[in-house]
Amino acid sequence: MHLLKWLYPGMRFKRWLLLFSAGVMLVSLGLALVFNYKFLDIIEETIFRMVYLWRGSYNYAFTTFVGFVVVAVGLTLMLVAMRFVIRSLITVLLPDSSERLVDIIYEKRKLDRGPTIAVIGGGHGLSVLLRGIKEATSKVTAVVTVADDGGSSGRLREELGIIPPGDLRNCLVALADTEPLMEKLFQYRFKGQSELAGHSFGNLFIAAMTEVTGNVEQALKESSKVLAVKGNVLPASEEHVRLDAIMDDGTIVEGESHIPEAHKHIHRVRLFPEHVQPVASAIEALTNADVIILGPGSLYTSIMPNLLVDGVAECVRRSKAIKIYICNVMTQPGETDGYTASMHAKAILDHAGKGVIDFMLVNDHPISAHIRDYYAAKGAYPVEVDEEAINALGIGFVKADIINETDVIRHDPDKLCNAVMQLVLQVQNKLG
Repeated sequence: MHLLKWLYPGMRFKRWLLLFSAGVMLVSLGLALVFNYKFLDIIEETIFRMVYLWRGSYNYAFTTFVGFVVVAVGLTLMLVAMRFVIRSLITVLLPDSSERLVDIIYEKRKLDRGPTIAVIGGGHGLSVLLRGIKEATSKVTAVVTVADDGGSSGRLREELGIIPPGDLRNCLVALADTEPLMEKLFQYRFKGQSELAGHSFGNLFIAAMTEVTGNVEQALKESSKVLAVKGNVLPASEEHVRLDAIMDDGTIVEGESHIPEAHKHIHRVRLFPEHVQPVASAIEALTNADVIILGPGSLYTSIMPNLLVDGVAECVRRSKAIKIYICNVMTQPGETDGYTASMHAKAILDHAGKGVIDFMLVNDHPISAHIRDYYAAKGAYPVEVDEEAINALGIGFVKADIINETDVIRHDPDKLCNAVMQLVLQVQNKLG
């Protein structure tokens, strides 16, 4: 059965096997012409004698049958020979993966046929989505916020003058097709009381790679090679920015990490400086995408900063791609207290303009009472799906089970991917 996998649809192997077979047949025909068919007469006479001695009679159908058997054996030998020739080469190049060669090729071909997807966001939610999406397509680009100013990212930002690498690191790891040990290494945080305490190895690696290559975009490309990343990870901008929030009472909170701490209702957010140049590759990815996904992630501190970078929101509005917003399952204390699903979407439209969302994906899986109580103690509640208000915004919405409920609520990578791909397929079928 493993041998037959080489004949799976989409492997782009059968055409070359057929060409190889044609070459063998031409060589055989040429040899027959060289020897004036005499060796064929000898073979046919041998078949005749054997059948006659066995049955006492002869039928030319036996010659045809033997011919088919010879062809089948020849094709099998060619297939086996080609497999081992390729395997011998791959063993040198990919010694650890040579046994899975056919599976690797099949997966690569399948992923290459997937839609071109651009995902906008940051934080834990974005990396969860990418873990699922990479199983459906290799043509995925994550456009990641650079407004983070807390934790290890914030420290590196202040000390080295680089854009915060934390969300970029999480996206690289999420899209990686590498050994678990490498993932653990990139996510490892130093402990103790030294200056390294609290830093993750991945953040330091990206920081060092940025110094070596000269810019963060090139650093991410080189880091992607180390992790065998499926797709691309790009910052929305390479400029240093600060995210500020203007509250309903007119007060201004400066810094992404301080916004939730104010515990006030957010009127809007803005970048400082106001005009920030985007990364050209990010704009190109959004322009060429078949599907653009916003979120999941913190509404004001993960999604909005990307849309406030010059040209990003305009690019999304103009795009002919299917634009999907994945709404959060729970409200976030200090950021979206009391928000319904439509209020999440309206906030995005208010900041980025009408046309950045076509469809909204919301959770419809029931949340258990003890999980509700757990989150309520922290000031978080399930996001109400107010269907009529969503429709009034001119946005379609889809309900699906997209969470994994254990001790806490998290979006499930596989469920998210399936829900997104089903929505995309339905829209594409309607559009013809």
